[in-house]
Amino acid sequence: MGIIAWLVIGLIAGFIASKIVNHTGSGIVMDIVLGIVGAFVGGFIFNFFGHTGVNGFNIYSMLVATVGAIVVLFIFHAVAGRRGI
Repeated sequence: MGIIAWLVIGLIAGFIASKIVNHTGSGIVMDIVLGIVGAFVGGFIFNFFGHTGVNGFNIYSMLVATVGAIVVLFIFHAVAGRRGI
């Protein structure tokens, strides 16, 4: 998958995850970073349970990336919340 596809999936997944978790966006750059990291985390989680991870530019990959981004966002808020950021 090309870098543009990763950026698009990252943007969409990060945006969806930030709307689900805290109902506001985290900014376009943070949404992209969160979505891309979430795609890796979601792929790892899905592979751990015997399913395929991100495998292209499709709805399933968007679901995997969004689930991973939600997990990453919860962890981010748990860590950042303790420090008072």
